[in-house]
Amino acid sequence: NIGLTLLDAENNRDLANINMNLLLGLPERATLVLDSNSLSAPLEAQTIEDYEQKALQNRKDMQALALRGRAAGTAIKAAKGEYYPSVGLSGGYVAADIPGFISITNAVDLGVGVQYSLSSLWKTKAKVAGAKAREQEILSNEELLTDNIRFQVNEAYQAFLLSRKKIDVYASAIVQADENYKITKNKHDNNLVTTTDLLDADVAQLQAKLNYALAKADAVVAYNKLLQTAGLLK
Repeated sequence: NIGLTLLDAENNRDLANINMNLLLGLPERATLVLDSNSLSAPLEAQTIEDYEQKALQNRKDMQALALRGRAAGTAIKAAKGEYYPSVGLSGGYVAADIPGFISITNAVDLGVGVQYSLSSLWKTKAKVAGAKAREQEILSNEELLTDNIRFQVNEAYQAFLLSRKKIDVYASAIVQADENYKITKNKHDNNLVTTTDLLDADVAQLQAKLNYALAKADAVVAYNKLLQTAGLLK
């Protein structure tokens, strides 16, 4: 059973290595070395309020929606600008010489014109209403996104806390499995249990250590997922 499990683990490792190479644009057969130091590094989390605040500040989707909101506000101002008449300034330079009639040199003419379209009264009103509707839609989407971000951060935060608790549970399981193996080994040496019982205790001890290692790996993944949800993982 241990041999078969090891084969499955090695196969999954090779597939993960190939998949990571493809994602990173590396040669398909390049060998990646696992960083086991991250499993022993302390993972300290801040408060949930800190992560929520940072997520609302750093998340790119939130920033993009805020920019759309500003653009919608500018569009409303531009639409309202059509309520007012337009002012035009014109100017020109004239030089003419007609023999026996007139001679003009260095003549400059300037003019100011005001133009207003009566149709803009109802057209502009419709444009302003449309711009305000788009702004309101963006504000509603922003509120919805804010709620979703808060939920995602809370979900990731709770998953991280759960992963840390699992580490403690599996650590206790290792202590119990070690003690059980010692007792079973002592009984086996005194012919009180069978070899099968001893092997079962040995497998339980190994499984407890595997569960502990997997729990630490899951905690690292959960921690980085929390950073990603908060917009802190670049």
